[in-house]
Amino acid sequence: MKRTLIITAFSLAMSTSGVFGQTIQSQHNHAGHSHAMPGMTQAREATQVGPHGGSLKQTGNLQIETIVSQGGLQMFVYDRDGQPVSVDRGRGAVSVRVEGNAKRYRYDLLPDGKGALTAPVNLSQIAGRQIDVDVQLVGIVASTISFNEVATVPASEQQRASAAIARQKICPVSGKPLGSMGDPVAVDVNGQKLYVCCAGCVGAVKSDPAKYAAGRPQITVTTATQSDAAAIAAQKVCPVMDEPLGGMGAPIKVMVGDKPIYLCCKGCIKKIQAEPAKYLAMVYGSGNQASVPAGTEQVREGIFKVVAADAPFIAAQKKCPVMDEPLDAMGGPYKVNAAGKAIYICCPGCAKKIAAEPQKWLAALKSQGVDAPTIR
Repeated sequence: MKRTLIITAFSLAMSTSGVFGQTIQSQHNHAGHSHAMPGMTQAREATQVGPHGGSLKQTGNLQIETIVSQGGLQMFVYDRDGQPVSVDRGRGAVSVRVEGNAKRYRYDLLPDGKGALTAPVNLSQIAGRQIDVDVQLVGIVASTISFNEVATVPASEQQRASAAIARQKICPVSGKPLGSMGDPVAVDVNGQKLYVCCAGCVGAVKSDPAKYAAGRPQITVTTATQSDAAAIAAQKVCPVMDEPLGGMGAPIKVMVGDKPIYLCCKGCIKKIQAEPAKYLAMVYGSGNQASVPAGTEQVREGIFKVVAADAPFIAAQKKCPVMDEPLDAMGGPYKVNAAGKAIYICCPGCAKKIAAEPQKWLAALKSQGVDAPTIR
């Protein structure tokens, strides 16, 4: 019966016990070069692309195609003319080392009934990382075939999208953190994917792609006016210098997308331009009054609708502490003030219990590893 070896990528990359695979203590490998032992045929270094998209190497009269995927490793064998060679009686072994880890782990290559020798190994958690693979095959020709392969574990489309979103961080149209308005939306800009916070921003990008191609929100600078007084009072301090707004003259108003950030002086503008996401998070994601602007809609007394800046705290809390239901299960989430802390609830009916015993519910969240943000 075919034996299937499935390991976690974390164990492959980090384990030192060899529980999931045999740790190879000694290798005939010096200065990064593998050396064939007597009776072995060493593959040449020239690499081409094989019929299945893998790496193709010549060894003697055979060609070996190696495919590395998130599901493991496969070896296809061809003759000199590129015709498939049966591996039904073949066997093999691979020893794998992940970049940054000195140890090697050994796995069997067995016929998969589809023309390949396969080692099923879960590599999804090390997608994008490089692995060094030593391969030995027997039962295909009279001698042992031995060669080395260096490859990068491919990332899935979802992983590539997640990495791109993490790099971009904020919507270039609105300046809001990606993910704060639901799943980011991909927009094609000159063949490259750009992410915006919501479907409402797609039109802006398509109407002026050059403006947003850099993936950063437009930043404009003006002097604050009397109409900004309420917002300045809510923000209170400059996020760059941590100085009171107004202490160094009229505050400077910097628009990052559609979100204003107020600064104490012109000298702070460059900091915002260099790291807009950082300062947006400080002003709109820290639980201060800027994240609950004047005029925030009150559903009932003491119960407020959430705003975009609440998104990271909603994601951290996940469930209503009163009903133990997802926060959006009953029309929510809503926000209430619990002894100066923000607790998110699934419906207005839960607010009375929070108001009656705020410390009880704060403690309940704390026991779940959730620190409620401060409302200032």
